[in-house]
Amino acid sequence: MAHILVVEDEKDVSDVVSRYLKLDSHEVKTASSIQEMYDELEKGCVDIIILDLMLPDGDAMDELSSIRFMCPKTFVIVLTALREDRDKILGLEMGADDYVTKPFNPRELVARVRAIIRRTSMFAERELVHKDMKLLVNERTLLIGDEPVQLSSKEFEILLLLFENPKKVFTRAEILDTVWRDEDRSDRIVDVYMSLLRKKLGKERLVTIHGVGYKLG
Repeated sequence: MAHILVVEDEKDVSDVVSRYLKLDSHEVKTASSIQEMYDELEKGCVDIIILDLMLPDGDAMDELSSIRFMCPKTFVIVLTALREDRDKILGLEMGADDYVTKPFNPRELVARVRAIIRRTSMFAERELVHKDMKLLVNERTLLIGDEPVQLSSKEFEILLLLFENPKKVFTRAEILDTVWRDEDRSDRIVDVYMSLLRKKLGKERLVTIHGVGYKLG
């Protein structure tokens, strides 16, 4: 069971999402605005936030970094009616862990929540080290030297895969199959995440083997 906050101003959508999540045995709270979301988070961080971007009191895209700072271990799934890749990519870059495009099947959203729970339950408390980098597995955090680097869930899973196999070159297909599993994603999303990770790690720490794939530097 996960503690989930659904932030959605369309009552019909909020009610349907909440109902499906409760049927899947999750504890669900709702908010219909950015302010209501923060009111709930001040009472305590939740496991997962399902966040509609366009809310009555602003664009929730602008709040992602604040949410991540306030609740660094909370996963964020963005609901977006915007279909352009650049909007989805921007959401990921600013701190969202995943996105679902409206209109969507609520069963798909439940499946995404289950996938997050399944993945996090496998992360034991351990540390992985590669040169000047240390991956704190239970905290989903990377240290470069003594400086922490906050990671989204997918960024973390990609690095976990690479840290566990530091000499292996992974193809896009291998990363997609391991990290996204049964989620419907094109291999282009792998390139997007690698670009985001390079901005955080530096190009020398995550290298492209042209014609093959990616590995740790």
